[in-house]
Amino acid sequence: MTTLASVNSLEAAQSRLLEGRIPRYGPMLMLLARPTLLLLVQGIVFMLFRQLNVQNAGAAIRSWWTVFGTLVDLGCLGLLIWLTRREGIGLRDLIGLVKSKLKFDIPLGLGIFVIVFPLTVFGGGMLAMLLVYGRLNPIFPEGTYIRTLPLLAVLYSRILWWPLWSFTEEMTYNGYALPRLIALTRSPWLSVLIVSFFYSIQHSFLALAGFQYGLYMFLTFIPLTIALELIYLRVRRLPPLIIGHWLMDLSSVLFMLQVG
Repeated sequence: MTTLASVNSLEAAQSRLLEGRIPRYGPMLMLLARPTLLLLVQGIVFMLFRQLNVQNAGAAIRSWWTVFGTLVDLGCLGLLIWLTRREGIGLRDLIGLVKSKLKFDIPLGLGIFVIVFPLTVFGGGMLAMLLVYGRLNPIFPEGTYIRTLPLLAVLYSRILWWPLWSFTEEMTYNGYALPRLIALTRSPWLSVLIVSFFYSIQHSFLALAGFQYGLYMFLTFIPLTIALELIYLRVRRLPPLIIGHWLMDLSSVLFMLQVG
């Protein structure tokens, strides 16, 4: 009997691909879904803000992505449900939860947050600053670093946004796209680079603040996304990545979001 952990193994993915249960467009559809939905939802919010006569609407929406980002998650989860049903599996199968492995997965998730996250994001961020801005600690566009939201929006971001966002990101990039791209391309490294590109560039669409800032965000997250993918290929389970990602996103809304 196939276990949850082995559903996303290379052999299982290749078998479903040969059977025609995995559409060849599936991985790229999911990789394109999040940046496309981010652009679409931000466009709708921008038009709404203009109708409400919000001053400097283009800058104002940069602070709100931890609120309207849930619409992006719901869209991605809908696509994942549709694609996994075609394979004869469910979303739970993508996670690979094995209760007996939790004593290993929880410490690994904490290690991702304590070690991998600061080394890759802060290290990658400093290198990105030097490459893009030519110096450390540049002045970022309004609403991109420390964000200000009304109290209810801050509470929503700190209570509801981050668990779903982290979960959906890991399901999209590592749980679904990566193993199926490897089955399609038969090249783990090519697949890692492709997924890392889309995983990283998604962050350029979180706050549309010009090409320079978008490039900085893209370069900042490349080391982290590659590290997360390599960890996933080693363990083939999402729980440690979800745990580490939860702590990353929770820390961001605790320390980079304020009531205003």
